[in-house]
Amino acid sequence: MYGRAPPPLLEGIHAQLNMTIDGSEIKLFRDNVRRFLVEQIQPHYVQWERESWMPREIWSLLGENGLLCVDQDEAHGGSGVPFPYSAVVLEEAAHLGLGSLATGLSVHSDICAPYVQHMGSSAQKDYWLPRLVSGETVAAIAMTEPGAGSDLQGMRSTAIRQGDHYVLNGSKTFITNGQHAGLVIVAAKTDPKAGAKGVSLFLVDPALPGFSRGRKLEKLGLHSQDTSELFFDNVQLPLDALLGEEGRGFAYLMQELPRERLAIAVTAVAAAEGVLQETIRYTTERKAFGVAISQMQNTRFTLAQCATDIACVRAFLDQCVDQYMGNALDVPTAAMIKLAATDLQGKVADACLQLHGGYGYMTEYPVARAYVDARVQRIYGGTNEIMKEVIARSLVGR
Repeated sequence: MYGRAPPPLLEGIHAQLNMTIDGSEIKLFRDNVRRFLVEQIQPHYVQWERESWMPREIWSLLGENGLLCVDQDEAHGGSGVPFPYSAVVLEEAAHLGLGSLATGLSVHSDICAPYVQHMGSSAQKDYWLPRLVSGETVAAIAMTEPGAGSDLQGMRSTAIRQGDHYVLNGSKTFITNGQHAGLVIVAAKTDPKAGAKGVSLFLVDPALPGFSRGRKLEKLGLHSQDTSELFFDNVQLPLDALLGEEGRGFAYLMQELPRERLAIAVTAVAAAEGVLQETIRYTTERKAFGVAISQMQNTRFTLAQCATDIACVRAFLDQCVDQYMGNALDVPTAAMIKLAATDLQGKVADACLQLHGGYGYMTEYPVARAYVDARVQRIYGGTNEIMKEVIARSLVGR
């Protein structure tokens, strides 16, 4: 099972992020995170995946154990630690094969909370951030629409000001944490004729009249993650629901994308490390033709290539983490690490499944879940084709 002590080489790769800041402190934090996940989450996770549902109380449990929004300041209930601590939470969940949990955590702690932190008013931060840290409120961000995926400028949802409120209409889809969310950051057009300059962000309370949740979407992977449709029918938003300034929503999205894509990369590399670790164990124990599969040249070469590829992307990831901490991670570089890490995750998961033979195709084996969970990583956060376009524009222009 995932979580067994990895071989020395993989342990070294997995521990690289510890070198970013005080190694002893973050190692202790990592150990505590891993212990919590192994004891409180892992025993139930397979059942949640079968039921396609993760209990709402898990968020409160995560909050009670200090695993939500850890880099938020202490005044709002956080631990006030640097980003690598938040990355550790994602890493450990992904490394253990808890992809649904890692995805929900990433959206809650590494996408939504920073939007409130960076663009929110004092009142908005005082109200929402403590609730996000404690797990009292689960957060989601609603950008994607049925007719507008990576092309955010094509969104049709509107929030038109009428006197002392905005009227929100439209729909969103593929919304992570959509069923559990008690806060939804919604992107909508306040000026439909202004293109990207007409997009604004709003902090939307699902309890408001006119807000409704659609079905929980059935996905290829990440089964227990509550991905949903959301609908807005003349939802009246108070003026103080506006996040930041009107018309600057698209700029805010671009500002926060580097962290979103960095978080995706963190989970991707850790998931690749985890499935490789499990495959090393399997091939060492599984025998064919009288010898362990790990003694066959094809197996050995495949494992060697996977370990090497992971080490290379891990080095780039650590560099990007350092850049983020120094406020120097730009959009093209974030696109590069998202592209490299998620491509790596898919490649490693596929290679490891192949080494399991027919058993790899059985859902009772963790490698099968790792394989299907990896696929979406190249889609959300901006498809990898969009990542290539972003990178290309930084090299040769439009």
